[in-house]
Amino acid sequence: MTKDTCLLIFMISFLTCIHAQEPIDYVNPFIGTSNFGATNPGAIAPRGMASVSPFNVAGPKNLPLEKDSQWLSTPYVNENTFLTGFSHVNLSGVGCPDLGVILTMPTTGDLNTNHLEYGTTYKNEVAKPGYYSVELDKYNIKTEVTAATRVGISKYSFPKGKANILINLGLGLTNEEGASVKVVSSTEIEGMRNVGAFCYYKPEESYPVYFVAKFSKPADEFGIWKKTKKYDGVEGQWMAYNGKTRLYKNYKKEVIGDSIGSYFTYKFDQPTQVEVKIGVSYVSIENARKNLEEETKKLSFDTIYKNTASQWNELLSKIEVEGGTEDDKTIFYTALYHTLIHPNTLNDVNGEYPTMGKRKTAITKGTRFTVFSFWDTYRNLHSLMSLIYPKQQSDMVKSMLNIYDESGWLPKWELNATETTTMVGDPAGIVLADTYLRGIQDFDIEKAYEAMRKSATQLENNPLRPGVKDYIEKGYLTTKTTKSGSVSTTQEYNITDFAIAQLAIKLGKKEDYKLFSKRAISYRKLFDKEFNLLRPKNDDGSWYAPFNPNQGANFEKNLGFIEGNSWQYTFMVSHDTKALMKLMGGKKKYVAKLDEVFDKKQFDMANEPDIAYPYLYNYAKGYEWKTQQRVTNLINEYFTNKPAGLPGNDDTGTMSAWLIYSMMGIYPVSPADPFYTITTPRFDKITIHLDRRYYKNETLVIEKNGKGKLNSYIVKGKNNKSFFISHETLTNASKIQFNLE
Repeated sequence: MTKDTCLLIFMISFLTCIHAQEPIDYVNPFIGTSNFGATNPGAIAPRGMASVSPFNVAGPKNLPLEKDSQWLSTPYVNENTFLTGFSHVNLSGVGCPDLGVILTMPTTGDLNTNHLEYGTTYKNEVAKPGYYSVELDKYNIKTEVTAATRVGISKYSFPKGKANILINLGLGLTNEEGASVKVVSSTEIEGMRNVGAFCYYKPEESYPVYFVAKFSKPADEFGIWKKTKKYDGVEGQWMAYNGKTRLYKNYKKEVIGDSIGSYFTYKFDQPTQVEVKIGVSYVSIENARKNLEEETKKLSFDTIYKNTASQWNELLSKIEVEGGTEDDKTIFYTALYHTLIHPNTLNDVNGEYPTMGKRKTAITKGTRFTVFSFWDTYRNLHSLMSLIYPKQQSDMVKSMLNIYDESGWLPKWELNATETTTMVGDPAGIVLADTYLRGIQDFDIEKAYEAMRKSATQLENNPLRPGVKDYIEKGYLTTKTTKSGSVSTTQEYNITDFAIAQLAIKLGKKEDYKLFSKRAISYRKLFDKEFNLLRPKNDDGSWYAPFNPNQGANFEKNLGFIEGNSWQYTFMVSHDTKALMKLMGGKKKYVAKLDEVFDKKQFDMANEPDIAYPYLYNYAKGYEWKTQQRVTNLINEYFTNKPAGLPGNDDTGTMSAWLIYSMMGIYPVSPADPFYTITTPRFDKITIHLDRRYYKNETLVIEKNGKGKLNSYIVKGKNNKSFFISHETLTNASKIQFNLE
């Protein structure tokens, strides 16, 4: 071999190493921004309080916000073309509106504060974890945004001439109104925006998000504006009138109202960049300023982005995959990215946060998490956190117990220290039990058990279990007990009671184990052999009639089921599958009925109740191949490297967690039962870097061997024909090999 050949080989190897892709390089934040996925491509740090998202859901070219839920629950929809700013506190993958406030907008030319007029089309969007950029057509401005945990940072590249930066506190996704803004200097403003009433619930529980904004260059002119339907005079000097907008320069430094904002105007002799840093807090303006100063100090935009990108890559690298296509890796790592957005941080850099309900200021030593969409996430996301990010999951559990201390109840659907009570069931206990049973045990388990038992047994004034008296006495909720969802709510209570029972036996509470094990199977009283499906019952024990098992699909309201129908709920008893199989007449009839769900197109990949259905064939020996077939087909059909690449609402990472598990070849089919059922992995090799604080091994390797149907797996040299594996066996093994033939 010649020296030139050796040099060429060395250079090729060197360049390959330089350009080797990291997990962060595969993330496509545009996935989920269409098809009601409700994600956005904006910049956020892992578990960030602040995020900077393009806001394109309010404009003349878009549907009015109130017309379509796709436009309600997200600040950005991929098909839209009219951008009106960049919001700084946002939710990802939720089905109801809130937040999406504190909008900045760069413009050029004469000042205009009407978003319908200053909005613009745009081009050349780029999105990466912690970064988003876009070019604004009307103004020839390139906007780049990044974020620290509690600070959103923007960099505007203005052309020569007159330029403006607007802070619009009137726009947003929240159902609440009201804000205040104060000009501190030519480089700083401070204020608050009222938010709340998620899913239009409890409007009396609105609350403030505080902010401080700092500009890298002093403005030549600056001031505030207020839009009113009627002008009755104002304090200070009225400086200008523009339609229904009153503009005030620094003669009037503060304004309070519903449609208000602030502006900073510049006159540039040459193209100029201006950076804007906005710190946020749910405690106070002072804390928003502390967050801004502590997290960004005098760091540049590029340095902050580099730090945030490094955080993302470190977390994403906890799982490494080999094999599969480039698109496979993209949808996998984007899904992992989406699971690391919510739950997110509530506390400020000094540890302060608002307590549940009363919003008194308290201090945490760790991270106080918020946005607990438990009806969704108890099914898979939290078990994934226990496996991949157990320290985060431990802190989430401690946050749940803090909420119990503060309010007297576990959270149900908590958002920024308010209880929205969205959806049904009593899901927090499932998460607590599942976490402990998977070996994450560095929290007060007796307090957790006390809290779980309280929600399961208190008959009066029980916000977590409406109808619990009927449930305990009859074994189910009736059409009289609740106006909708009597069957599905019964099932949800069953699953939580099963979780309590599993934890009770682990803690040596044998009588409770017997009590809750019996309660966990009461859904059987709602099984109707005429349909071989679950059916609502009336208060007198008679069947509700007329009964249409198809009714309830596509969010049609019905008495028996919430966000689904009998087909989509009947099999949602994975903790009691063998008994359901017997009720249906045996294995073959069970499989045939499960096939009907798919063949009659009753399976809904976009919603949670039937999310585990593809894995239920593994309970029927000889039909396990159907699980592999169903899972493969569902991934191919619903998860793609496109904006519409999620089956629907991501539900704060639940759909993404389903995909991650399914591509790794394991799935936690029965919540609070610490085992996985298996399917064919998408990748040839998956390496999970385990947290040694919770697991004895540094890595867990999942390998695929052969082609065809999965028929066994090898752990520690032993070939196992089962299609189930315990969490303990999996994490204690350094390697599991899936055999295909």
